Amino acid sequence: MLRVIPLGGLGEIGLNTMVLEHHDERILIDCGLMFPRADQLGVDVVLPDFSWVREAPDSLKAIVLTHAHEDHLGALPWFLRELNVPVYGTRFTLAVARHKLDEAGVRADLREIEPRHPVRIGQQFTVEPIRVTHSVPDAVALAVTTSSGTLIHTGDFKLDGMPVDGQLTDLERFEELGAEGVSVLLSDSTNAEVPGTTGSEMLVRETFDRLFTQATSGRIVVAMFGSHLHRVRTAFELAKQHRRRVLLAGRSLQRNVELAKQAGILPVPEGLLFNWDTAGEVPRERQLVLCTGAQAEPQAALTKMLGHDPGAMRLEAGDTVILSSRTIPGNEQGVAGLLNRLFARGAKVIYAGIEPGVHVSGHASQDEQRRMIDAVTPKHFVPIHGELRHLHRHRDLARRSGIGDEHSFIMTDGDAMGFSMAEARHFGRVPNGQVLTRRDSYGTVTEAALNERRALAEAGLVIVIVAMARGGSELLSGPTVHAQGLQGDELSALSLAAEGARLALSEITAGLRADDERVREELTRGVRRVFKQLLGTRPNVLPLVMRIAR
Repeated sequence: MLRVIPLGGLGEIGLNTMVLEHHDERILIDCGLMFPRADQLGVDVVLPDFSWVREAPDSLKAIVLTHAHEDHLGALPWFLRELNVPVYGTRFTLAVARHKLDEAGVRADLREIEPRHPVRIGQQFTVEPIRVTHSVPDAVALAVTTSSGTLIHTGDFKLDGMPVDGQLTDLERFEELGAEGVSVLLSDSTNAEVPGTTGSEMLVRETFDRLFTQATSGRIVVAMFGSHLHRVRTAFELAKQHRRRVLLAGRSLQRNVELAKQAGILPVPEGLLFNWDTAGEVPRERQLVLCTGAQAEPQAALTKMLGHDPGAMRLEAGDTVILSSRTIPGNEQGVAGLLNRLFARGAKVIYAGIEPGVHVSGHASQDEQRRMIDAVTPKHFVPIHGELRHLHRHRDLARRSGIGDEHSFIMTDGDAMGFSMAEARHFGRVPNGQVLTRRDSYGTVTEAALNERRALAEAGLVIVIVAMARGGSELLSGPTVHAQGLQGDELSALSLAAEGARLALSEITAGLRADDERVREELTRGVRRVFKQLLGTRPNVLPLVMRIAR
């Protein structure tokens, strides 16, 4: 049987990583990361736990990528640093992967694939890419054929009848494979709660065209995800039509445009682009700024344009700002604050809440998801890419398409299942989880460290220092108290806290004062007693004991 073992992406949005295993060989579909929650302080990225794969390194024959989003390839630098295997992907997907690996100083064997051109991987797998439409160019689904049958993994997809690059989802190929027999379909569940069909990217083009026409004074600023190159293409074409020149603001956006230009999939008209150095030569009413920052990221270009420093980047009253993205769950408060700041600056602000056409999703909604199921007519069905509620709604949709409960399965990270045309079988679970880390390092952030950071963030820190005679009980100086992260009334209590620490030391015997551990306990107890009695608070206390020779 062909075994399917997700290590990420089934139970959460992001982290998409799946192992396929047949006999003694494995391949990895995607190698994605996830961005941390607000309470995961000091964490830049969340990675899948790859420990189970590393236990049998010789069995892994390749990584096959579906597209160039971070949640599908962002973990490559961490994974390939430890386990270097060939990486297959389409031209633009590999261009993005190569850039990330170069930045990390990781060398890799990158192999380009093309839709409808199957490749043999190891002795067990034949993998055929199938063109799909998504919000990033060169996205593909994967048909994986083994002697146990064919599996189709849709990757992220939508059925856009008028994609801006003309690259339609290849439904004909899905139907052909379905007619030949597909043992299991793994399908994108991101929009499983959304009825109907996802809007075409051409809707955004029509909306932009109308809004650009209405913007007769000031610059136009469009904030978007840095990877949404279809929208960049639309903006380029409309800028030329409306006689505006374009400035790209934001490192990720600039990088992706350059990579797409080099890959030959993003035409850039001669003389269209300008930069801040020459901004004074371009009248403000002839400027179109494409930038990152629609999620209110503190270091993003749009946030910097709201700064108070004068200069070419500064947003001014009369500018038109279009937020061309959805608000990622968890970012609602930040985006609301961003909108308020934009209005306060005097800009004309347009966002999906008042103008739905400024953004459409890159994922299939319910009608498209059902059409995919009907095209493939799989023996078995597994919803992928989503939280549990998305997976269950997608499974309900499969039921309505005629796939019975005995042939549709909810899997979560770590589940192992086997599939053939004859049967589907559970094989238990494998070790899995999430690894928290920073972009500039390869160490992990432990849950214990996170708990300490949360405690510091919530309650502040009081540092209490004493100097005592080496080998004895005499207090030479202190207690001296310092604080971080306290508010006004807590700061005013510091002198009393120092006295409380002194009193606590005086209450124990001379013999106990010779014990550093006991001294630290009493210093902590004395400080906390004062704060609890006066304010009802419980700050974190760091006691420091210095021993000095007399």
